[in-house]
This record gives sequence, C-alpha cells and structure tokens, in this order.
Amino acid sequence: MKNNEYIYIVFVKALTGLGRFARIFSKYEYTHIAVMMDPKKDDYATFSRKKHFTPFDSGFMHETLDCYAFGNNKKVKLKIYKVPVSPAAKQRIQGFIEEVEADKDYIFNIYSMATMSFLHGFTIYKAHNCMSFVAYILKLSGAVNMTRPYYKYNIEEMDELLSEYKCKLGYYSKKEANTPGYMDRVSLWSNLQMFIKLNKELIRRMMSRQ
Repeated sequence: MKNNEYIYIVFVKALTGLGRFARIFSKYEYTHIAVMMDPKKDDYATFSRKKHFTPFDSGFMHETLDCYAFGNNKKVKLKIYKVPVSPAAKQRIQGFIEEVEADKDYIFNIYSMATMSFLHGFTIYKAHNCMSFVAYILKLSGAVNMTRPYYKYNIEEMDELLSEYKCKLGYYSKKEANTPGYMDRVSLWSNLQMFIKLNKELIRRMMSRQ
C-alpha cells in the first residue's frame, strides 16, 4: 500500500474482576480492545465503563493508561498492532470516531457482549461495545478480510485477523492519572439506577427495531 497511514489496534489484558473471570472462561489473555490514532498520545478510543466503579455507566471513552493500570496497579500488558490504511480510510475512521463521540445517543451494547460466546453478536441501534466498535473500525480500514458481519468478531478473532501486521507486545507503565475522577467510588444505589436506565433503553431500542 502506497502512502501508508496507520491506525493502532490495542489488545488489553484487563485487570478488572470481570477481565480475570473472562480469562478463566475463554482461556484467552486479552479481554478489552481499543484503537489509537496516534501512537504518541495516551489516548485509546473504545466503548467501556466511564469510571472504574460504574460498570453500567458505559459508552464511548477516550481511555488512558491509568484506566488500565488503575489504583495500585502500576503497569498493564498490551498487544498493539500497527495497521496500514490508506489516507482515505484513516479519514473515514477518524470521522466515525468523531461522530460517535459527538452523538450522545450512542450507548453500551452489553447484551451482545454478554451473549457473544453463544449468539455470536448482534446489533442494537446506536449501541456498541469494545468489540463491535473496533471491529467496525477494522471494516472501515479495509486492511483485513472480514468474511462475516463486523459485529460477529470477538477479540480473539480480531487478534487472528491482524496477525500479519507488525505487533508490539509488552507491559506499559502509567506515568500519572490522566482521567480525573476515574477511581471515584459510586454508591450501590447509583449503580442500580444506571443498570436500570441502560437496560430500559436497550430493551426499548430492541422492541422498536430502530
């Protein structure tokens, strides 16, 4: 590919309790995925929880390393693929990220994520999780051969899709906390309210077939 631009797909060995449980269940190391547009910036675009203690207040996020190496954790294991894309493809990807960031109607598709192992992914109007968000970016990139709909790819399968590209693997240390309030505690009642709100909206969208 001439006049290459690049995007960077980041696989995260998440240190959360959910991440540890998923590794036991799946026997696969990485449980979160994001995209970097500029490797010099501590900026990982994805769909995730907005604070560490609010798993149901989730959506589009610009995460930083302190979201992965949170609390007393000083470093986190990342696997980063350098993916060549055309200038036009990179512009499309950047436009998509900006669109999602600006549109507050996008929410977290927890249902597709929770049932991925047996339903293999499904769409809900303006809803993503980290897998479907990054898979859609890979679709826009034109860099991989996706033989089924983007939302049906899990993290391990995207790892396989990208295996031909240059990869950097290692432990990355946080320098400082760059996400103010990320580790703030949230009450059980607030989390319950967030859980109800997210589920009501996901069900509404599924029923209305938006």
